[in-house]
Amino acid sequence: MNSPRVLVLDNQGFQRDALIDMLQRLGVRDVLLASDAEQALEQLHVSGGVDIVLCDLAGRPLERLEFLRCASQLGRVRAVVLCSELSPELHRAVGQMASLSGLELLGVLSQPLQLRSLHLMLHRYSHRRQFPPAKPASLQVLPSEAEVRRGLGLGQFRAWFQPKVDLASGALVGAEALARWEHPSRGVLLPKDFLAAMLAYDLIDEMFKHVFEQGLSLMRILFRQGLELELAFNLHASQLVGSELLGHVQRTLQCHQLPGSSLMFELAENGLLDLPPGTEENLLRLRRLGCGLSIDDFGSGFSSLKQLCHLPFSQIKLEGEFVQNPLAPHNRAIITSTLALSRSLNMSLVIEGVSSQDVCDALIAMGCQTGQGYYLARPMTCQGLQQWLGRSAQAPRGEAADALKGP
Repeated sequence: MNSPRVLVLDNQGFQRDALIDMLQRLGVRDVLLASDAEQALEQLHVSGGVDIVLCDLAGRPLERLEFLRCASQLGRVRAVVLCSELSPELHRAVGQMASLSGLELLGVLSQPLQLRSLHLMLHRYSHRRQFPPAKPASLQVLPSEAEVRRGLGLGQFRAWFQPKVDLASGALVGAEALARWEHPSRGVLLPKDFLAAMLAYDLIDEMFKHVFEQGLSLMRILFRQGLELELAFNLHASQLVGSELLGHVQRTLQCHQLPGSSLMFELAENGLLDLPPGTEENLLRLRRLGCGLSIDDFGSGFSSLKQLCHLPFSQIKLEGEFVQNPLAPHNRAIITSTLALSRSLNMSLVIEGVSSQDVCDALIAMGCQTGQGYYLARPMTCQGLQQWLGRSAQAPRGEAADALKGP
């Protein structure tokens, strides 16, 4: 088998040089270097992908876990070797992320770095890739920075909305604003097609501001029609490091004359593992504005009970993977324990991924109240949501659930 292509992601010069020397001594000639996640994504974009990433998590675990997640979703990395000792919590985090995304965790290089250990990990990768032969990675082309900036400038990034409903009555309890790129030649693109680019080019705040403005404009229209709607927006944990975005949220609320209590901000659970400095204070600032905070994709990440109690979250969104077969013993245990946890912490619970009436009925029987999913209502444009609201309001009581399923 040919020597693997390796990317070394490490900002410590001495350790990086030692890794490069070890790789060369082991016959690895195709080695790429990066000192941070943004540079690493650029290297993957230019090179078309690598076999293995040698990654030091020390000091920046959140940033680098997010890089590994994005890179594996794009199909540009097959395996990872970690180059620092890990706490048990971080080790579980990386292991679970690897199993969910198909990324192969070859091992952890302890200090001091040893040539024999690295050789065994590279050999393990080569051996596994020979039997059976590996399928080529399905590479997704990362949009260029110029293309993304042009899309932002032309207003191609639009807010779509997916309702959250009361499972028993079908009543609307809120909605989530979702970013969509209405691309002129590729059609409507989902976040998986452009989120990595937004992070790589540091444009995620700019995209958020577009979606946020559109969402608040819709809320203002509905408010004038007598409908108060809690609207949720997704935030990446890295967006809360500084105070600029928080100031923008506050100014935009004042401009639209809307209360903070009308907003919910959702943060993915796997972004809460090791929050950057200042993030917790900004979470508290959002709560002081009256905004709700939701832990998104709960059950797929690595938060602890200590974090749940310490951080100012008010809602849990259970990952939809667990409700596709809700009566299976493992899934049922997760659903009922998450429901009990949310009640004990005085947090609301939203079940994601509701996909059928059978799932809906099973969740109601367990005591769950609020759900979101394609069976209940699909994501839709601003105009589509207003039409959907009109249909559900006019539908007879017995037909309201059917009206909720949307277009």
